[in-house]
Amino acid sequence: MRNRKSARRSFLKGSLAGAAAVGTAALPLEASAAPGMPPAEKKVITLPGAPLTPASLFSPATRLGNLLFLSGTGPMDPSTHKLAPGPIGNQVKQCLDNLKAVLEAAGSSIEKVLKCNVYLADITDFQAMNAAYHAYFSSNPPARTTVAVKDLPGGSPVEIECIASV
Repeated sequence: MRNRKSARRSFLKGSLAGAAAVGTAALPLEASAAPGMPPAEKKVITLPGAPLTPASLFSPATRLGNLLFLSGTGPMDPSTHKLAPGPIGNQVKQCLDNLKAVLEAAGSSIEKVLKCNVYLADITDFQAMNAAYHAYFSSNPPARTTVAVKDLPGGSPVEIECIASV
């Protein structure tokens, strides 16, 4: 019995190592957008007048080539630094306005959003979130995932992140 378990472990280890090597080889990443061009470098995007500090934990967005990765944003009003008041629709609107500001600071726009991830603290807010979200993406909407989560930072009921092109 012991030899059989040992043989199975060896087989599985070899299979996993082989699968990892095949997966890595099957997904080569281009070093540059075009032959002869230097490799794309990651660029941190910040809002005008809001540079990163040594205490910063994350960037509002990072850019690599023509892709822009925006950090999740909650419904914090940038002028008051408090959660947007009112129902979930107001808060979704504030999240999307916050994302829009970062997109524009990076030279992109809401129309160039490719994928959104929406996190809801209460899944019963799904329909109201959809209504507010639809106002921003009424035609050619991006791909989207919406999930319910137990809690969000600062007692926020919603957080949205996205990937866009520049």
